Amino acid sequence: MSIKSCITAVGGYVPEDKLTNLDLEKIVDTSDEWIKTRTGIEERRILKGKNQGTSVMGAKAVEDLMKKRGLKADEIDAIICATVTPDMLFPSTANLISEKIGAKNSFSFDILAACSGFLYALETGDNYIKSGKYSKVVVIGADKMSSIVNYKDRNNCIIFGDGAGAVLLEPSENGCGIMDTILRTDPESGKDLICMKGGGSARPATEETLRNEEHYLQQDGKSVFRYAVKNMADVSAEIMENNHLKGDDIAYLVPHQANKRIIEATANRMKIGMEKVTVNINKYGNTTAATIPLCLWEWENKFKKGDKIILTSFGAGFTWGSIYIKWGYGKSAA
Repeated sequence: MSIKSCITAVGGYVPEDKLTNLDLEKIVDTSDEWIKTRTGIEERRILKGKNQGTSVMGAKAVEDLMKKRGLKADEIDAIICATVTPDMLFPSTANLISEKIGAKNSFSFDILAACSGFLYALETGDNYIKSGKYSKVVVIGADKMSSIVNYKDRNNCIIFGDGAGAVLLEPSENGCGIMDTILRTDPESGKDLICMKGGGSARPATEETLRNEEHYLQQDGKSVFRYAVKNMADVSAEIMENNHLKGDDIAYLVPHQANKRIIEATANRMKIGMEKVTVNINKYGNTTAATIPLCLWEWENKFKKGDKIILTSFGAGFTWGSIYIKWGYGKSAA
């Protein structure tokens, strides 16, 4: 019998400081009504303080998870962190999180797949568990988007916030767990539509890149919206079809929190009512790799053992995908 990996604990962290739509009205030419109508966002959290990087939030999310599970740091086999805002290029943010929590027996590394990063990292962790060699793998989605957002760009600064979520993967003992995964990439269409041009090996930091503001996130919002609506909906419908699932079979849809209209379009394509969709974009905005694990963190008390749950995301690259999970703990589903 093949091994399945199961989520056995969820942790999360969002900074205390809030950046509301009313705050943004004072910074750029926008309005609370305009932002809410087009994105569904009312406020987002911002990590402030000197030398406060993504690893700070990631470590707090893992500590939350460990407390819930009664897990000691030296029991963790591997730590995988999905992020586009590493504290530094190296060592990896996962390495820094490992040091912060005292995980002396684990190996750790980062995955960069933008808003789909958590799904890519979850699939990677799933395969480590399936190998039979590892029994406790921590998967994190964490981003400090405020560090790469241009607060003079009214189209993009309204969207993003900071936060972190984490899950613990262990071998399934009850047949629940990660049942199926679809991951996709289309660089031909997407490589120029969401990007950060400066700071890498092709365009390292110079006076020119700084002057051109190339170290900020750049996005063609309208084009990305069209691709996201189609591909998130398509891949979610595909994973349901592959597993002979209908809308009534799904307990919850856990979508990437990029835009409420994209979320609603995906749910509609899957024939799932919005009462079965996890939505917290109004509170946190788009936290990139952290959106899905933060939704799991906020909704885990509502999930029942055996619930059929679909995770789905779309991000820069383009990257996108969907994961089908049978939830492994809580009260039994009716």
